[in-house]
Amino acid sequence: MHVMIIPTMGCPANCSYCWSSEETSHIMTQKTTDDIIEWLKDFQKEPTTFTFHGGEPLLAGYEFYKHILGRIDKELDFLYPAYAIQTNLWKMDDEIAELFKQYEIPIGSSLDGPRELNDIQRGINYYDNTMKGYQIARKHDLNVSFISTFTKNSIKQKEEIFEFFKQKGLNMKIHPALSSIKSHKSDNFAIDPEEYGNLMLYLLDEYLDVADIMELKNIDHLCKGVLRKKGCVCTYVDCMDSTFAIGPDGSIYPCYRFVDMPEFKIGDVADKPSYEELMNTKAELLLKEYKEYVDENCSDCKHIDYCRGGCPYNALVYGDGNMEVSCVDPHCEAYKMIFDKIDELMNQKLDFAFDELNDVIEKDFNFTLNVGFENKPEDSKKKFTVMDIALKP
Repeated sequence: MHVMIIPTMGCPANCSYCWSSEETSHIMTQKTTDDIIEWLKDFQKEPTTFTFHGGEPLLAGYEFYKHILGRIDKELDFLYPAYAIQTNLWKMDDEIAELFKQYEIPIGSSLDGPRELNDIQRGINYYDNTMKGYQIARKHDLNVSFISTFTKNSIKQKEEIFEFFKQKGLNMKIHPALSSIKSHKSDNFAIDPEEYGNLMLYLLDEYLDVADIMELKNIDHLCKGVLRKKGCVCTYVDCMDSTFAIGPDGSIYPCYRFVDMPEFKIGDVADKPSYEELMNTKAELLLKEYKEYVDENCSDCKHIDYCRGGCPYNALVYGDGNMEVSCVDPHCEAYKMIFDKIDELMNQKLDFAFDELNDVIEKDFNFTLNVGFENKPEDSKKKFTVMDIALKP
């Protein structure tokens, strides 16, 4: 289970393409945090990841996290809680960093590239504010990764952006600027599926040379998905019955992307709704409809098991004033491009391994097959293979 806690939708930054923060949003009260704990005590009994998101979740402050983390750790230990946070790091300080280290909370932040390029998209001084917080987090040995959002403009500088992350040794995740059902603010920044697909192909090729000095989480997840035949990150799994986002006022939604959208509210933590009650709401039934739509319309796609039609939020559209399901994730073309390439390279790798195995068997029955770093074609120009990436711990 994944519980996303949204302490506030407020944010001190003003990113040009952002549609998920509101300047006037209030901060979650202690009563609401306590309601969350009491609700979860009798909700589900399975391992749970708690992700703090926003807006900018660090606006909630040290006391907020000290209180809620302490209660989760002591009273919800049967959920074997794991933690994560997505923050711009502007409000990071030694006190918060020390607390996060106590709970081993990995940090996701946002940086679109070098200072000048980043600040054009995210606002003046964004880069310096974030890097200052990053240095504090690293001083306390916290694990920090960055989401880099590619827009219509920045995708033209993909080489410079990747080189920046490589030279800095920063782990990164790629996010395409998206149109949103919540706001049209990002429409002019959104990249089309073919652009996104070509970006991912470029990054895959580059990553195969540097996977020992940085992580490119998208490629890691995609390779693992193809190998395991099962998606391993939210975009590529049926998350609609296992993810719950809690807004600042205690309202429950299917995902943080839907927070503050009344038509997607499925409950309130103060009411302690049951799992069955949440699943029978209009919003959850719509998402179930999306799952069924994927099963029917993607059944002939070889990638269906580890793609699952992409993100349902991206696919939902308004029709006659109501939200409806009429397509899969619009980035389907991009997903096919990168999945096809990974599948092709993985099959080449396996073919080579079995050819080598046959040669060894012919010579000696005492053999060892190592489908790993050493086992690649002699003419390979890449340091790693997609199989190496898929087998990373």
